[in-house]
Amino acid sequence: MPGEPTPPPGEQPLIPERLLDVPSQRLYYLSLGLLLQAIKVFDVLQNIFASDATTYYGRKWLIVDCVYITILSQLRIPRLKYSRAVVLLQILSIWFLDGMLFGGISLNLGLMGSSEISSAPSGIPNRPDLPSTPEPFRLSDIFAPLTFGLFSFDTNSKDARLLGQHTVRMSPISTAHFNPHSHTFCLPPVSPAHVLVPILVNNTIPTNVRYSFIPLGSGRVEYLELGTKELKAIEQARVEGLQVVRSKDVGEYDEYDDEDDEESDAGARLQKTQSLVHLRFSKPGTIRLDRVLDSANVAARLVHPVEVTVVPCPTAQYTDDAVQYVHCAGETSDVDLTIDIRGVPPLSLQWSKDVNGRKEYFLVEGIEDSSHSHTAQEVVRARIPQKLKVPLSLSLNVLGQHTYNLESVIDGMGNIVHLNEGYRDAKTTRSLSVLRRPSVSFKACGPGNPTSLLIGSEAPVALTVSNADPLDGPWDIHVRFEPTSGDGKRMKPWDKKLQTQENNNDVLLKAGVPGEYIVTGIKGKYCDGDVLAPDTCKVVEKATPTAEIEWKRIHECSGDTGVSASLVMHGTPPFQVYYRTQRDAEPPHDLFKTFTSSRGELTLQPEDSGHYYYTFVQLSDAYYKKVALDGPSIDQIVHPLAAADFVGGRGRRVVSSCEGVTVGIEVDLRGTPPWNLELQVVGPRSTDSLEITDIKTSPTKILVPIPSVIDKEGGTFDVELVSVVDSYGCRRSISVPGVSVNVRRMKPTVKFYGKNGQREITILEDDGADLPLRLTGDGPWKIKYRHMGNPDRLLTAVLKSPNDYIHVTQKGVYEILEVTDSQCPGSVIESENTYTVGWVPRPSARLDPATVCTFEPYNRSHILPPICKGQDAHVDLELTGRPPFQIMYNIARNDEAGGTVVLDQPTFSSIQPHTRFQLHTSITGRKYYEVKQIGDSAYPLAKHKNAVIPRSDRLLFEQEVMARPSAKFKNDNRILFCLNDALTSREAISNDGGVIQLDGTPPFQLALSIRNLAASHVHKETIEVHDKTWVLDLPSYHFTSIGPHQITVESVQDSSHCEQKELHPLRRSIWVDVAESAAITPVDKRIDFCVGDVAQFQLEGTPPWSIGYLINGKSYTQEAKKSPFSLMHQQAGEFTVTSVSQQQKLCKATVTDLQFNIHPLPAAQVGHGKRIFQDIHEGDQAEIVFTLIGEPPFTFTYQRAEPIPKKGGKPGKVLETHTVSGVTTHEYSIFSALEGTWTVTSISDRYCRYPTQSDGVVEKTRH
Repeated sequence: MPGEPTPPPGEQPLIPERLLDVPSQRLYYLSLGLLLQAIKVFDVLQNIFASDATTYYGRKWLIVDCVYITILSQLRIPRLKYSRAVVLLQILSIWFLDGMLFGGISLNLGLMGSSEISSAPSGIPNRPDLPSTPEPFRLSDIFAPLTFGLFSFDTNSKDARLLGQHTVRMSPISTAHFNPHSHTFCLPPVSPAHVLVPILVNNTIPTNVRYSFIPLGSGRVEYLELGTKELKAIEQARVEGLQVVRSKDVGEYDEYDDEDDEESDAGARLQKTQSLVHLRFSKPGTIRLDRVLDSANVAARLVHPVEVTVVPCPTAQYTDDAVQYVHCAGETSDVDLTIDIRGVPPLSLQWSKDVNGRKEYFLVEGIEDSSHSHTAQEVVRARIPQKLKVPLSLSLNVLGQHTYNLESVIDGMGNIVHLNEGYRDAKTTRSLSVLRRPSVSFKACGPGNPTSLLIGSEAPVALTVSNADPLDGPWDIHVRFEPTSGDGKRMKPWDKKLQTQENNNDVLLKAGVPGEYIVTGIKGKYCDGDVLAPDTCKVVEKATPTAEIEWKRIHECSGDTGVSASLVMHGTPPFQVYYRTQRDAEPPHDLFKTFTSSRGELTLQPEDSGHYYYTFVQLSDAYYKKVALDGPSIDQIVHPLAAADFVGGRGRRVVSSCEGVTVGIEVDLRGTPPWNLELQVVGPRSTDSLEITDIKTSPTKILVPIPSVIDKEGGTFDVELVSVVDSYGCRRSISVPGVSVNVRRMKPTVKFYGKNGQREITILEDDGADLPLRLTGDGPWKIKYRHMGNPDRLLTAVLKSPNDYIHVTQKGVYEILEVTDSQCPGSVIESENTYTVGWVPRPSARLDPATVCTFEPYNRSHILPPICKGQDAHVDLELTGRPPFQIMYNIARNDEAGGTVVLDQPTFSSIQPHTRFQLHTSITGRKYYEVKQIGDSAYPLAKHKNAVIPRSDRLLFEQEVMARPSAKFKNDNRILFCLNDALTSREAISNDGGVIQLDGTPPFQLALSIRNLAASHVHKETIEVHDKTWVLDLPSYHFTSIGPHQITVESVQDSSHCEQKELHPLRRSIWVDVAESAAITPVDKRIDFCVGDVAQFQLEGTPPWSIGYLINGKSYTQEAKKSPFSLMHQQAGEFTVTSVSQQQKLCKATVTDLQFNIHPLPAAQVGHGKRIFQDIHEGDQAEIVFTLIGEPPFTFTYQRAEPIPKKGGKPGKVLETHTVSGVTTHEYSIFSALEGTWTVTSISDRYCRYPTQSDGVVEKTRH
């Protein structure tokens, strides 16, 4: 790559870059490695399910991976080039992985046991209760599993000392059966096509097959031979074909695949000694099996019959003759179909008929060429196929879908071919449809129900097709038109064809002229139909509406006041008459009126005078809309009659008057101005008339004088309208509701009410106050008031009672500004227009001034003097408020993050203003107390949970709680010292047994006592400790006698001078054991032992002991907890005890005269340790060789059992057992003509026996 330094010549890639660049070399070689690992995964899966392939796969991948990594190092590809050490590590790592994958290495994921318990080799009594010497370590123990048998090593695995077996079997007689299931075979009419004929072989594996072949219709004989290669190729092709067939979808069915399924089922039912081979044929003919040989050229016995005939498969299909597939109901002629059948006669055909989902099956047998009856048997004998035509006559007398399927055909050889399974083929299926005949009729029109036709438009006439089959659509409908009598010269008769639309069986005929429409016929796509009633529709033309109008003028005093019109209308009701009115030069107005009958009256009387013009414009009836109406018009000058009414009439009105001698009332006048108006003023005792003249505008305001009696004292009087006169002098009496006038001479007032002149109230902060009022006048009242703290904001209240109140929630002074009752504005009484609202003060707390503390302005905290943990402390609080008091406060301490954390939020009660506040000293550290909320009888905490004291106003005090000093041992483990040792820090107390933990503030004064129980002597000493942990270290004290000693913590003090905490009763003291040197002696005086034997020793001293020994010069250590001590030997060689110590390997003693000889166990092999399978015939003998390993002379036992299969399995039944003694050589042979499996069960040499005998050799532990 550009920029990379050029490597030296010796480091260049083995393949020059001019041939293949470096990135491509890396890509290709790593791709090869990935391919190898993918193959390895496949082999791992095969190894899991193939019990006899473990060793083979393991050896193969050990070699392949080693070669791959070695070649990679030789190619010297940059970035894939490693040092020799790394290459070796790669090989060892991938070998370890191969061992894990292929079973060479297994991991024990269970819990590891104690070091005193070791697994014994197979054949050695397993004593998990006994400790044992370590097994011998050899490098071969690591690599032997990885090599999978490439290198053989002696291991202690199961049967490692009794290896091998020799199996002798008698060869059975082999047979070959051609077409064992007597199946028939035929060649399908596809190319290429072939059949496989099976041969069932028993007790043999064929390597050569010879057979003869005679083609159909020929006498020539062909002889053929197949070898191992051809037979394997046929079998491979057959297996691949089965996989392809099984991978097909369910819908992709092939009638010729059944034979393959039957063969696979037959193969699954074979016995262990049986197998199948196949012969493949692609031409019809007769096959005869001549010979089957195995690898030893031994011919198998042929089972008759040995001949099979293969013929073409029979076929059947419909001919390509033209057939009408759609038929109509009522047809009398039958339908004939023709079928082509080919095959070896006589043939049988099965076919089915499906009519509207109902299926029936039929079978036709004995189909053959009957024209030459004298040669029919010869045709069958020669097995020559024939081609025949078979007629099929069908009767179509049921409506619906008819389907005729050819199901299967059978030839004279018994071959069955299913023609129509899984899918439908046009050659084997014929579908016919029988349709119902359609019918047609008029819809919503008939002889008694004609269709109306409007002039100048078309009338829709609907025809509907019923009882029709959708497959027959669209339909053609034939319609004839006949004009009405007398109209034949204007309109001519005609015939027309109409067609229905898709998915719609109705046809709409637009009738533009009156007359009679007749349906003459209907025809579908396939079938003619019927005409149903009603088949005639009469269309009648409707005339346009007309009206006869007569005007009449309405004349009264002032002249014409309006018009009325009488109307006689012709047409179909209801009628709508549209007319237009216009006054002087104003825009015209279009109006209409509806009449439900043929006669009607219309009256027009405008309220305003002027020149009016009336005309009728249009007329509508039930069929025609807005037909132009050329009716008479009329104009007139209208002078409406005078009229008057109070403004806001339609009921009696009430008017109020608070001041003045007159009251204004508005009147609405109609007619021609000017007007003269006459009124009546009705008082409580008299009635006065009032006339107002020359009124020129409307509406107008009339000032009515208030009667003098009512004007002085107030009261109610009525005003009534009597008559009105317009400019023409026409007087008209008026009868409308009058107006009632309510006169008030006393104004409303308002004031705050206070008992004894006290207008103030005190309330709680969260409560509201109702300020009482006193009101005069007629309610309801509306007042305006304000809070003097916010004078610009006006408040409004609506009151209904003269003794009502206003509700307020804020403290301060409230002032009333205005008052208005239901009729008149009023006045506020100045001397009583304010009210004062106050709040009950909330309770508070503070420290007693005599409390000793320091005030910190930064956080407003009172700092109390420090105190020791558990010491009683309190502060005095002064409370203000109404007893009893409830005080809620927070207790907090410092946290690790530098902030504070709340420990609790308690509440306490007090009935006195001066109370004592108890401080919490049970936990060390800095405590913070914050009074969060105070309640009293006025503000109880239960009702004022949210009334929290602001943080800036809270009482806050704090105090440091110091811990009491204490001391204890970290644990109570016993400590071991030897005689005359000093009490110093050493290995003996490294298990934390002599560590003292101190709590408090350093430095500490620690007082200790050491009591010697044997001498009844107590030594005391005081030590100054500057840390919170201290390891026992008193070099001035020596242990002068053996036995237990007790070290006790008497007292402890720290720099806070707090009283010490009560010492822990169990951790206050610790025991020290002072011991002498240990000793060991053997129980058994033997000097020769075998691997697996147990040696016993007597131990002296204090447990536990530690025994040191040598095996073949290598040092080991064994722990013992009790005496006597037993040890199982697992290594052969020289065993020597070198030392013994007691109590955590202290007080060690050297041993010089304790030595044994450990001999290895003998071993035996059959067939040099391998599994040998030997086949012999009757009269032959087999040699079984035994190999003996150990110190002669030997004694061994062997047995013969029933033979076991090559692929393994459970051992068979033991047939005989023999013991041979005094063998001085390492190899021994026997000859046998019997069938069975020979194995060795036990062996003894000069010193040892395998498997070992539990009784006598392994001694039980004495207690």
